[in-house]
Amino acid sequence: MGAESLPFLPRGLSRVEAAQYIGVSPGTFDRLVEDGTMPKPKCIRARRVWDRLAIDMAFTDLDGGGEDDAARGWDGVRV
Repeated sequence: MGAESLPFLPRGLSRVEAAQYIGVSPGTFDRLVEDGTMPKPKCIRARRVWDRLAIDMAFTDLDGGGEDDAARGWDGVRV
């Protein structure tokens, strides 16, 4: 059962769910975890899960800092 079939967004996400959550492939997500851009997983028994709230904080800290394009204008937007 994937997170998409639940009536709520779970706090703990699998590797694939965490990658989907931020909009990247699992391989890219692995590299982001390796370089410290995204948080390491928590281990619950034999399962590795990523804390959705920690992912949110790491995502906010990415370049742009969560500003939307309307707030900073279109000068820094790549096309």
